[in-house]
Amino acid sequence: MSEQKRLLPVRDGTDLSDWYTAVIQLADLADYGPAKGTMIIKPYGYAIWELVQRALDDRIKAGGVSNAYFPLLIPMNFLEREKKHVEGFAPELAVVTIGGGEKLEEPLVVRPTSETIMYDSYGKWVQSWRDLPILINQWNNVVRWEKRTMPFLRTSEFLWQEGHTAHATRAEANERQKWAMDQYADVYRNYFALDGYVGYKSESERFAGADSTLTYEAMMPSGKVLQSSTSHDLGQNFSKVFDINFQDEKGDMQYVYQTSWGFSTRSIGGLILAHGDDNGLRLPPKVAPVQVVIVPVRPDAAVLDYCGQIETVLKGTSVRVSVDARDDESFGFKLNKWEVKGAPLIFKIGGKEAEAKQVTAKKRYDGSEISLSFDSLQTEVPKLLEAIQGQMLEASRAFLASETREAKTYDEFKQIAKDHRGFIKVYWNENADIEAKIKAETKAKTSCWPLDLQPAADAAPGVDFYTGEPAKNVWLFAQSY
Repeated sequence: MSEQKRLLPVRDGTDLSDWYTAVIQLADLADYGPAKGTMIIKPYGYAIWELVQRALDDRIKAGGVSNAYFPLLIPMNFLEREKKHVEGFAPELAVVTIGGGEKLEEPLVVRPTSETIMYDSYGKWVQSWRDLPILINQWNNVVRWEKRTMPFLRTSEFLWQEGHTAHATRAEANERQKWAMDQYADVYRNYFALDGYVGYKSESERFAGADSTLTYEAMMPSGKVLQSSTSHDLGQNFSKVFDINFQDEKGDMQYVYQTSWGFSTRSIGGLILAHGDDNGLRLPPKVAPVQVVIVPVRPDAAVLDYCGQIETVLKGTSVRVSVDARDDESFGFKLNKWEVKGAPLIFKIGGKEAEAKQVTAKKRYDGSEISLSFDSLQTEVPKLLEAIQGQMLEASRAFLASETREAKTYDEFKQIAKDHRGFIKVYWNENADIEAKIKAETKAKTSCWPLDLQPAADAAPGVDFYTGEPAKNVWLFAQSY
């Protein structure tokens, strides 16, 4: 057994966090930054983020949204204009009070999110209905001072995209809010192979300053849910504060309706947790920096030449491929290294394979091995990668279903929370006071009002699991990261 495998804790052990942090370091994804709560994203980890960026950025631009950039430092008075917004972020703010060796007349906040600084500009740019809609996205970093941190999942600084739009009507804004969540759900399911629920947050859990928040909620192996991305209907809450108004076609003055939506490097934490196993990462092919790694048994000329031929063929099919020809690591060490790093296909090439023009391919997802002929690689490898991607999504769907349990009473709810965690599906009439009591007693809180789990409009009412009163809406509760 290699040193890497000896250092990797058992994933299904008592502390999943030990496995998680070990995998991040052994797979060379990230390292701890010198400031508390920060992390350094290393090239292999950043390559995953670049693939995610590319997939999401293409969708954002196809939706008519343009990229831009706004300053990192925000005047404190900007945040104070929207009361709920500043209250929501106050405990997490990093504030600059000295600049150039002198005390600043007004403190500057290091960007926790960009609503306020962007909307100050929107107020200057919008005069007429002809100036709408404004559809802007930016890729940037934000700082939220976290007390308890975990690489990727919760760090004081993280990377993300944040879209901010302004519209003439509420209907148009609502459509954009839903469109953004559709893009996120598509990337999670078809790139991350990670199924989840799309739904609305409760009033107490929604974004500070939003009228409503759509969320993508994914279940992790620990039985805790990860809020994976969000899209917000901001109504006119910010436009009234920042004077983003316009003259409509009738000549009347109106305030715009707005949305904001974000997807961050937290998604990589969910990817690691959801698909890992005792040997490390298992990356879905679409987000794997190296989809096929070719590992020669011995670095002799004939074997290395054959590895090069395989690499050339696969590059011609746009497969991300690499030959690990290092001579300072043993064959066994390299196999284990790439298992930890989660490469979807590992090609083992020795003299026998070179002579027979064959490839011994190990599928990282299920550990099975198959033999392929050199002549079939151009067609078979892309098919294999596509099949692995599909298998991983199906496994995620099955896991989501198995971790969603129904409770009819609060006693059943508490028992499920104690024995299983996971999603708890209930009929419930939204009530913030009851929600707070449930969280205090069980550590479970509302995850979302899931769009796909609502009963038919003409269905008979259910029974509120907490009060016993008639209830029409189905909610999901869960413990969360």
